[in-house]
Amino acid sequence: MHTTASDRSFLSGLRSPVGEDAMSESKCKCGPGYATPLDAVRNGPVEKLLYVVCVQPNLDEEHGDYLATVDVDPASPTYCQIIHRTYTNSKANELHHSGWNTCSSCHFVPDGKKVPTRDRLVLPCLNSDRIFVIDTGSDPRAPKLDKVIEGEVLKAANCTAPHTTHCLPNGNIMMSVMGDADGNAKGDFVEFDKNFQLVGTWTRGERRALCGYDYWYQPYFNVMVASEWGAPKLFRRGYRPTDCDDRTQYGCRLNFYRWQERELFQTLDLGDDGLTPLEIRFLHNPKENQGYVGCAFYANVYRFYQKPGSDEYTAEKVIDVPVKKVRDANGAIEQMGGMMTDILISLDDRFLYFSNWRHGDVRQYDITDRANPRLTGQVFLGGAIQSDSALRVENDPELSEPPKPVFLKNRRLLGGPQMLQLSLDGKRLYVSSSLFSPWDKQFYPEMVAAGGTIVQLDVDVVHGGMKLNEHFLVDFGAEPYGPGLPHEMRYPGGDCTSDIWLVNE
Repeated sequence: MHTTASDRSFLSGLRSPVGEDAMSESKCKCGPGYATPLDAVRNGPVEKLLYVVCVQPNLDEEHGDYLATVDVDPASPTYCQIIHRTYTNSKANELHHSGWNTCSSCHFVPDGKKVPTRDRLVLPCLNSDRIFVIDTGSDPRAPKLDKVIEGEVLKAANCTAPHTTHCLPNGNIMMSVMGDADGNAKGDFVEFDKNFQLVGTWTRGERRALCGYDYWYQPYFNVMVASEWGAPKLFRRGYRPTDCDDRTQYGCRLNFYRWQERELFQTLDLGDDGLTPLEIRFLHNPKENQGYVGCAFYANVYRFYQKPGSDEYTAEKVIDVPVKKVRDANGAIEQMGGMMTDILISLDDRFLYFSNWRHGDVRQYDITDRANPRLTGQVFLGGAIQSDSALRVENDPELSEPPKPVFLKNRRLLGGPQMLQLSLDGKRLYVSSSLFSPWDKQFYPEMVAAGGTIVQLDVDVVHGGMKLNEHFLVDFGAEPYGPGLPHEMRYPGGDCTSDIWLVNE
């Protein structure tokens, strides 16, 4: 990270709560968006556009993966329709997650310079290692391709499989990576400047994480936390249960970094119950030194927090989704975990949501009592254990009978619920169906053939609870170049999984 003297002065005030006075001495302008998370809840607009990362499962199709712009304005004549597609025009990229060039974080802007503009959506690729930069500012309804960073740029830094993108307080952009140039597991981060020129890898010091995946930072406490998936050479070829046997190549740890020093100072092993900790979130309040991570393999949520009177962090399992004993058409028995593939936290830090891609449900928990989440909502949206599935449930600790298939606008929901995105006011939860195309083809080939979907759950923000909106469906089955697979979703003005707020007092 390249910083000026004034940048360093500002950042020094972000080391810990004791730096609050220093922060006050260096007033900073806020980035685009909202001053605080609650400001976004109270004053943020109702979303009208949804940017959706879409994968083309046909690897021979030359237009390749794309960014779909979806109209989600109920007053619009094109409501629930894809109104624009920004194609990569290259094959086998596997677009996955996305992030903004700048967000609501407080940026130090010396000499009264203009506050950065949120006008570039960054799309890293899991397979090709390319990074596509999309111009959303010129025409938000019709984004266009602005820049392509070829995979060789990352490989030159011995990095591959870029995943999570966040803007940084200094105006740069950082991505987590999951592999080295040979596809072995590697936990690190690459940093780009505002012009998308590679600055270098981010981590300093001798210690390195074994695996990488997602990350979230909280500069007020001088900390960043990162989660782990596995080696690209393993997950790219499809899912195999035995991959988890080698914990150097498949993750079960949380990695904590000193934010200012950029040094890994603690690795927390979550054990078998914490296999594949994926989406990780600090609470949105920048003065809350705790958060949650969803562990995919056994569908568990862990709360992590700093030990009182200590620099170290600890974690405790606070939600445990029981495995289900199922029998396949050949009589083989399987203990099926939920495969929790996404979690998010509402901007007011009241509700936590997660999706069980295999079991087929989306859940809502009240986390007002941080250590004791309380289930307040559950909706089934497909999955592998429906009443007409070839898999028969032999033992289910939670359900007395399998969930029934879900039909919406004469379309059966295939696959399972995957990525989540919540409206700023917390009243609408969007749910897509695609996880990762090699795994989609393995677990839900019927969804791949028919195309994925996005649905909307209406949320009761007063009492808790969710229900399926029967008037909302985005169907990717009739795309111009064949059925598409929708994954992550973002709003032009930012959302609760892209924006990180800093303390600015």
